Amino acid sequence: MGTKIFVNLPVKDLKKSVDFFTKLGFTFNHQFTDENAACMIINEDIFAMLLVDEFFKNFTQKEITDTTKSTEVILGLSAESKAMVDVIVDKAINMGGKFSKEAVDFGHMYQRSFQDLDGHLWEFIYMDPEAIKEDEELASLVQ
Repeated sequence: MGTKIFVNLPVKDLKKSVDFFTKLGFTFNHQFTDENAACMIINEDIFAMLLVDEFFKNFTQKEITDTTKSTEVILGLSAESKAMVDVIVDKAINMGGKFSKEAVDFGHMYQRSFQDLDGHLWEFIYMDPEAIKEDEELASLVQ
């Protein structure tokens, strides 16, 4: 079995967060979901555990980051195309997410970001496989 990643994120309102990400097209593993946590499936090896603030505090002795003032992590996910990046980010913003920064287009790579309902930063990225093949340095990084 390969390594799996579980990103744990504190949330203020679990139901609103689950609704938000469901509308973005994500599904949840109900086996690991209850009133304190929801296991969002990103793919077969990547999951985001949305944890109610009070429950999240059981896993750390540190303060939870105030996402209105600082950033602890940016969650970057790949997308199938530039158009899909735009669809996901526009949809997130239209559903109550917040604009994060202007789109960046490097030609071979396109990225846009948004803040979810709790201020966590999500970045969706499209990398053009043909442009990467042509750029030996880039190709060596993604192999």
